[in-house]
Amino acid sequence: MDSTAAEDWIRAHVDPVGAIETVHERPWSTVLRVPLADGFAWFKACAPVQAFEPRLTSELFARWPDRLPEVLGHDEERAWLLLADAGTPIRVFGNPPEAWLAALPLCSELQRGEVAHAHEHLEHGVPDLRVPTLPGRYERFLHGELPLEQDEIHRLREFAPRFAELCAELAAHDVPETIQHDDLHHANVYSQGKQLRLLDWGDSSVAHPFFSLVVTFRFLEEINKLLPSDPWFARLRDAYLEPWGSGREDTFAVAMRVGKFAHAFAWARQRDALPPEEHPQFDEWYRVVIRRAVAETGGD
Repeated sequence: MDSTAAEDWIRAHVDPVGAIETVHERPWSTVLRVPLADGFAWFKACAPVQAFEPRLTSELFARWPDRLPEVLGHDEERAWLLLADAGTPIRVFGNPPEAWLAALPLCSELQRGEVAHAHEHLEHGVPDLRVPTLPGRYERFLHGELPLEQDEIHRLREFAPRFAELCAELAAHDVPETIQHDDLHHANVYSQGKQLRLLDWGDSSVAHPFFSLVVTFRFLEEINKLLPSDPWFARLRDAYLEPWGSGREDTFAVAMRVGKFAHAFAWARQRDALPPEEHPQFDEWYRVVIRRAVAETGGD
């Protein structure tokens, strides 16, 4: 990223009152904090693997200004995004399940509304993880470099026919595919007074909408130490499903199972975009994601 050009572009949209500071530099994005007279703005430069994010965020904000951060500017060609401050991430409050009761219907309502724009998102580079594509992605995934034990890789290979059956079962349900956040956890939902906003759409895909809760539920297990049998999971599922209509519980169960594999495929795409020297650090969490999918290969 040309830092001088980026700062000039930022100053064309807002009036900084101090030094623009780098918050983090990662292989997939660089984030700068811009001090303003009334707070901060946030600049993000996306790497090619997430170059779709600025346009996607701008489009979503235009249609859903009550649940995304305000977009102060975006440059689709350079993959730059400038956002108003959105408040405080709910991780600061301990990732309370009560916050998700309010946040999840906001997400599902947005997803329902974005069904009409799914092909437009695909045309502008949002990854395609629609259910019919997943069996083919599964085969490519198996031929990639997997940081697993040989017995785990064997389980994945043996599960391939069953995975294709699950995809066919999920596709048969009447749920249209749409934007899917795929990183919906406690660091990407912000609170500003009573307003909740959904941030960081750089891991998104066009996919089965219910896949979005794979990450949400994982973090509730890992951060909040909720057992899979905890009643909170059913409450949150129902809150999310309410905008989709009744009788979706069985579909949701299949989607959560297939979605753990789709989430691993998305991570594989991110890994493929990294230089080899970044792989060992990336694989520490990639391995966790894949093993949650491996756990779904048993039981039937």
